[in-house]
Amino acid sequence: MNATTKIVRRAQAGTTESAWVRWTLTGVALLFMLLFLLLPLAAVATEALRKGFGAYFEALKEPDAWSAIRLTLLTAAIAVPLNLVFGICAAWAIAKFEFRGKAFLTTLVDLPFAVSPVVAGLIYVLVFGAQGWFGPWLAEHDIKIIFAVPGIVLATIFVTFPFIARELIPLMQAQGTDEEQAAIVLGATGWQTFWRVTLPNIKWGLIYGVILCNARAMGEFGAVSVVSGHIRGQTNTMPLHVEVLYNEYQSVAAFAVASLLAILALVTLVIKSFVEWRHEREMKAIADLPPERPV
Repeated sequence: MNATTKIVRRAQAGTTESAWVRWTLTGVALLFMLLFLLLPLAAVATEALRKGFGAYFEALKEPDAWSAIRLTLLTAAIAVPLNLVFGICAAWAIAKFEFRGKAFLTTLVDLPFAVSPVVAGLIYVLVFGAQGWFGPWLAEHDIKIIFAVPGIVLATIFVTFPFIARELIPLMQAQGTDEEQAAIVLGATGWQTFWRVTLPNIKWGLIYGVILCNARAMGEFGAVSVVSGHIRGQTNTMPLHVEVLYNEYQSVAAFAVASLLAILALVTLVIKSFVEWRHEREMKAIADLPPERPV
């Protein structure tokens, strides 16, 4: 086989690198995944089951653990739908319209990515805490936000806000406004245009953003740790409960709850992969459609 043939085959394979380079890079990537992804997951599962399934399920049925699980699911159930609405509105405004302050709005959407979650939690303490801006008024009206569920929800909404919007903005910008304008010209209302034109075009990106938002909402630690107060059985989410158990040297119980978080993460990953597969399959089916014949 001459040099020209080798180059042609490498080009057809999508790379001009030699086989040993490709195998080396692949091996490094697999080794990295083994050391930093698979082994930690295996360690969590092994430690969680170290005393058997009885101790594992007993740790999950413990009242404080069950309270943490319920609070985590409740927080995600509130934060994700709100971010769904906010994300769609922000993405629609940024991608479909031109207005003064558009760049500022885009910057605000990215703000939670730039601010440490701990700082975000401290901001809510400064605003709603006992010595904060609205603290005296809230105490006077017997409204509790910090060290209570509302504060946890607010902190979670803040750190998860960009995920849905950031998935939709580039997608909507790439699609443009031609289809929406055509629908409006044909007599559709704004609501009808959204439901029948915009939403079907962004459904896969929307689902993907919701999956990422939900995963972050259930696993958030920094901001929630600041505003929760670590009250066992009341304001501890699953990540906080894991920390409390581990600090108390209850390693089996801590890893049992951590394994539940890992299972939720794996389920999220499976759903994400399924969504990507369905999206690619749908795009391939559209690409394989025969071109329309001119009338």
